[in-house]
Amino acid sequence: MEQHMNGQSPETGIRNLSKFCQAVRDGLTLEESAVEMKAAECFIHEAMEVIIDEAVKKATDVQEKVCEWHSPEQLKELLDLELKDGGESDSKILQRCKNAIRYSVKTSHPRFFNQLFAGLEPYSMVASFIIEAVKTSLYTYEVAPVFTLMEDAVLKKMMELIGWDEGGDGIFNPGGSISNMYAVSLARYRFCPDIKEVGFYDAPRLVMFTSQEGHYSISKAAALLGFGTKNVYVVPSDNRGKMIPAALEEKIELARSEGAVPLLVNATAGTTVFGAFDPVDKIADICERHSLWLHVDACWGGAALLSNEHKHLLKGITRADSVAWNPHKMLMACLQCSAFLVKDKMGLLQRCHSAKASYLFQQDKFYDVSYDTGDKSVQCSRKPDAFKFWLMWKALGSTELERRVDKALAMARYLAQEVKKREGFRLLMEPEYANVCFWYFPPALRDIPDGPELWRKLHTVAPVVKERMMKTGSMMIGYQTHGDKPNFFRMVVINPQVSKKDLDFVLNEIHNLGKDLR
Repeated sequence: MEQHMNGQSPETGIRNLSKFCQAVRDGLTLEESAVEMKAAECFIHEAMEVIIDEAVKKATDVQEKVCEWHSPEQLKELLDLELKDGGESDSKILQRCKNAIRYSVKTSHPRFFNQLFAGLEPYSMVASFIIEAVKTSLYTYEVAPVFTLMEDAVLKKMMELIGWDEGGDGIFNPGGSISNMYAVSLARYRFCPDIKEVGFYDAPRLVMFTSQEGHYSISKAAALLGFGTKNVYVVPSDNRGKMIPAALEEKIELARSEGAVPLLVNATAGTTVFGAFDPVDKIADICERHSLWLHVDACWGGAALLSNEHKHLLKGITRADSVAWNPHKMLMACLQCSAFLVKDKMGLLQRCHSAKASYLFQQDKFYDVSYDTGDKSVQCSRKPDAFKFWLMWKALGSTELERRVDKALAMARYLAQEVKKREGFRLLMEPEYANVCFWYFPPALRDIPDGPELWRKLHTVAPVVKERMMKTGSMMIGYQTHGDKPNFFRMVVINPQVSKKDLDFVLNEIHNLGKDLR
């Protein structure tokens, strides 16, 4: 700020700024251009106080609610969503900021377990603020020199953890679904580069393979990229949720017998529901025999690579052609922070997606244009999301990141043991990662023998308990059905703020909210 540049201390600067804010509100300043900038500074300063108080302090306080539930119609009324011709005062806008935070779900709360992301990561949050303040796009070195180099450094470190000692290539993008689409796009281009120019005209019927537990984005990629969802062959998984290699072989042979050309296998390292890890090494053997592109969706499970204790879960990942990994999940970087990494070092990513826009990617620039990475991307504008991961990694170091992963998995094991001890609770399976899936049986259901009647009644329990927990705001946990299994709770442990006391609270609260159900 201007005060700081004049040699004043931050505290003096803030006091002076506060006085100036009042002057602006009272209309005492005469220079209009200065007023506009100073008014902006005042507003940002006051808004940051709101953010710290409401979205940081209160949102992480275990005594506060995880959410303040209202129906859509009630919330529309509370928020006054109509956009009008005239603007509102800053004081009213600040109140709207408070309301936006107040009525949002507090995903950084110690008792939020609903998604594959959770918790407050302060360094990543500060990086997010800087990204918005600097307001640049990561397509050329000339407009984003700092963030271009940071992205490169982060990608290289992630490749090192995967085990690609000779390097590779990669790019950050908006989410794991897009990363998986990149894999499909690259596999197709490597197999048939003419498709980029001539399309599917006269091309063979290309097919992909993924497990029944694989992420739905593979089917979305098939739809978006023109393969068609019927050309995604679903491979059976075992009772732990892992792809069965022998079944993959059978599906590949079936596809060939139907006149299709196998192209890609999507293996999953950390499935969404069970947190299962496909046997990547065995799948890689099959891909090598059949000359198929091996993509590993490690969006959820990639963090285990940082842990000496748990990296065995991803055995064989170094043999993958491409990997998707979301630091915004287990590693808690602020949303969104998603990397796509490819083993190829010969410019496949660039050749596949390049459009050579002459207004951005001039080849006669005065610096090394290899740092203009935007032509690798299917996007034009692209946020420097890697900065969020870079800054927190610099602040914490690999050792602390490893500790976070190890603690999360230890807490998940603790929860599983507590589930097994308690009357009325039953695990679906021992957790392999941080996903703990279990049923709660209210007292009225505990004497009913296993069978259709029990499953029918049990199926209704989790939805009612979920409704009650959201309306009280005490916590948030996901539930779902799976195959022929009735609804169960799927709890995901990530946040390092979570204590054994919080996990005990979850089981106690589920019982308190559901003990009257029949």
